[in-house]
Amino acid sequence: MTFENETVELIFAELDEKANKAISALKNEYISIKAGRANQHVLDKIFVDYYGMPTPINQMANIAITDARCLMISVWDVKALPLVEKAILTANIGLTPNNDGKCIRLIFPELTEERRKEIAKDVKKFAENSKVSIRNERRRALDEIKKLEKSKEISEDSMSNYEKEIEKIINSFIEKIDNLCKDKEKEVLSV
Repeated sequence: MTFENETVELIFAELDEKANKAISALKNEYISIKAGRANQHVLDKIFVDYYGMPTPINQMANIAITDARCLMISVWDVKALPLVEKAILTANIGLTPNNDGKCIRLIFPELTEERRKEIAKDVKKFAENSKVSIRNERRRALDEIKKLEKSKEISEDSMSNYEKEIEKIINSFIEKIDNLCKDKEKEVLSV
């Protein structure tokens, strides 16, 4: 689509950028959801107080998936093993670390049907939050377009065309969110 002026182009660029950020945030949220299978991303948001510095676990250890439901954390500095164990317990991710003195194992329990349904609700909630974020961006963009029309920087016809284009863009992003949600929900509910 061609734009009448640079301001309109910036409005559309910002709308696209923020909507893409909402999709990225949703994908990151979905990556960290554990669905009964070993997933090293559950550790992404856990920081260990290592020599006074909050350090991500993946920067101080090798993390390996040993089988479908077991994650093994081999800390490079064995003295930090209790610190990693404490950080995992404190993070309350629903997994209990097993420390054998050389490494930590996280066993992902088999999910019950009830727990799968709870996780599916969370998946939908994350998707809805992303949709709200994108709808807020739509409102912001529409408000800016209307201001431009009031100040006579763009014509009424152009404003109408831009509003339709914004709706098209927003609907495509919402469709992406719906597809991501369906895929993740299917993954979570499958045994």
